[in-house]
Amino acid sequence: MGHKAFLWNRSCTNLVKGIDLTYLCSMEVKKAEFVCSNTRVDKLPAPTLPEYAFIGRSNVGKSSLINAMTNKKGLAKTSQKPGKTQLINHFIIDDTWYLVDLPGYGFAKASKTSRNEWEKFIRRYLTHRDNLQCVFVLVDSRLEPQKIDLDFCYWLGECGLPFMLVFTKADKQSAVKSDANVAKFKKSLLQWFEEVPQIFLTSAEKKMGHEPILDTIAEVNSRFVRPELDGNEQFQPRF
Repeated sequence: MGHKAFLWNRSCTNLVKGIDLTYLCSMEVKKAEFVCSNTRVDKLPAPTLPEYAFIGRSNVGKSSLINAMTNKKGLAKTSQKPGKTQLINHFIIDDTWYLVDLPGYGFAKASKTSRNEWEKFIRRYLTHRDNLQCVFVLVDSRLEPQKIDLDFCYWLGECGLPFMLVFTKADKQSAVKSDANVAKFKKSLLQWFEEVPQIFLTSAEKKMGHEPILDTIAEVNSRFVRPELDGNEQFQPRF
């Protein structure tokens, strides 16, 4: 039996404790600030706010997407050199949730030792971060399904980690080509999963597809339950 994908219903008419949350739709980021960078899970900000991790193959356009989503050019550092991001980077958004920029995987020039270290601290982060609500896996819409992307999705499924798919660079080819590659990716996932997770088609350059991601985050935030802390958290959010 295949794994169940983790999905959220994006209805914009939810009621939480009698409060109409319709206003949460079409969320716009008004404030985005860098918090910290490190490789140690025990040094991350206290898990008191909902958190969303963004990860993908090197050079998938992750930094550009983050900058476009937050309306803050240069928030996440972009580079022409794949594999530039090597740390867990935390940003606080509107003082209400964390956006986490994770190192890209699959950089061919990285040494075996570096790749092993990456796997060690990233897997630890993803499996031990109590306030992590969802992993957004970025996939290049120009390419047919890549084994490294599929393998990472399979691993998330095995760990029971909620994830959604963000296809990037949709402006670089025709809509027909993008749709075809997305369909092939979904078909590949269905060999393992009973259903596919939510999918977003985006373009950082055209600022396309970001609002649905933010709307989904707003909805999940409305249901966030703060984890009980054990008193060992070393870092406190700066606000």
